[in-house]
Amino acid sequence: METYTQVILKSFDGKTEVLQSLCHSITDCDHSTPQWTPTGKIVVRNFNIKNGRLLLDKLSFTDEETFKTRTARSKPESGDLIITREAPMGEICIIPKGIDCCLGQRVVLIKPNSEKIDSEYLLYAIQSEFVQKQIKKSEKTGSTVSNLRIPDLKAILIPVTKSQQKIASVLSVLDTKIELNNRINTELEAMAKTLYDYWFVQFDFPDANGKPYKASGGKMVYNATLKREIPEGWQNANVLQVANLHGGGTPTKVKADYWHGEIPFFTPSDSDNNIFSLKTEDYITEKGLKNSSTKLFQKNTVFITARGSVGRLALNSVPMAMNQSCYALQAKEGISYAYLFFLTKELIHHLQVKASGSVFNSIVSSDIKHTNLAIPGSVKLIDVYKKIAEPTFEKINLITTENNQLETLRDYLLPMLMNGQVTVTS
Repeated sequence: METYTQVILKSFDGKTEVLQSLCHSITDCDHSTPQWTPTGKIVVRNFNIKNGRLLLDKLSFTDEETFKTRTARSKPESGDLIITREAPMGEICIIPKGIDCCLGQRVVLIKPNSEKIDSEYLLYAIQSEFVQKQIKKSEKTGSTVSNLRIPDLKAILIPVTKSQQKIASVLSVLDTKIELNNRINTELEAMAKTLYDYWFVQFDFPDANGKPYKASGGKMVYNATLKREIPEGWQNANVLQVANLHGGGTPTKVKADYWHGEIPFFTPSDSDNNIFSLKTEDYITEKGLKNSSTKLFQKNTVFITARGSVGRLALNSVPMAMNQSCYALQAKEGISYAYLFFLTKELIHHLQVKASGSVFNSIVSSDIKHTNLAIPGSVKLIDVYKKIAEPTFEKINLITTENNQLETLRDYLLPMLMNGQVTVTS
């Protein structure tokens, strides 16, 4: 009878070597919670690693003493890899230059031996389907596992080739374009948010004469609930003034015909740096949708991650269902989804400030319902903002779609390059 490894090898015809033999060391994280600090040394956590990249938007920090303790066995350096053991499992990134960091929990440090394997090539190889299948299956039973054990990680078979650097170079060109697009999207988002802050937070929206309202002496009224002055005619209200709140649900895992369908199923693990979410890790069927408490949310619904990676936001680029670890806000008629997106960001900021000094590890519906914000008394200003901001959001969506296509091309080329079906000429 064929072993699980032999079955896996059928998907790759080239030479392989055990990961441990290609590395100086493979070191597990400390199984303890670091001493968290507002600033200091960077702690890389599992949610900072997504799609082969180290996400630097929501970093955690620790003090110098904790940093020394957590790097005593092995210190992360530029070119090293960090892989997640669980929640989710098998996500990997390379440490870029200029990042001084230590490991959080649920991650492992891999130090490649440059004489045996190129770090960037190893990054791509581990993301390949051939390796990911090994990561997500038990060597002994062939069954799906939820936690990557260190002995299993060390024993993973890595495709090796003499053209490692050339392969990495080709794939990195695609990743460079993806990263450039990400920077463009970041700038576009910043432009839309700057205008939102100027109008709806600083209250310098155009007055009747086209001048900044507050700076030009527009009448401000003290609001006791918000404990600040707001423009005359504005009100303190929660986000439900402009949106409808929905929860999610998960089809039972017992019913196989509820899963592996065509309906994207959004969970906190699908949240990343992007405003728009185009695809998800899991998909459900129409039958799964109808026989669960989730529903199909139309394009441009604001998803809020309520557990796991708490407080992340995403707009669905296509209709999606959503699990119970998230909330959905759907803009009411006449309300801009771009305005709602930034209003929700403002809401999350208030919740984070409120949780200062304690762990911000979940959001419940009452948090959303009982957090008051300054909201215009008329939708006219929101409509003006809509005409400016939503075209910018559509550009972001188009660029995100292009990135998705580039990622698909990269993932298509990866196994062909490793198998030698496609060669790289100098």
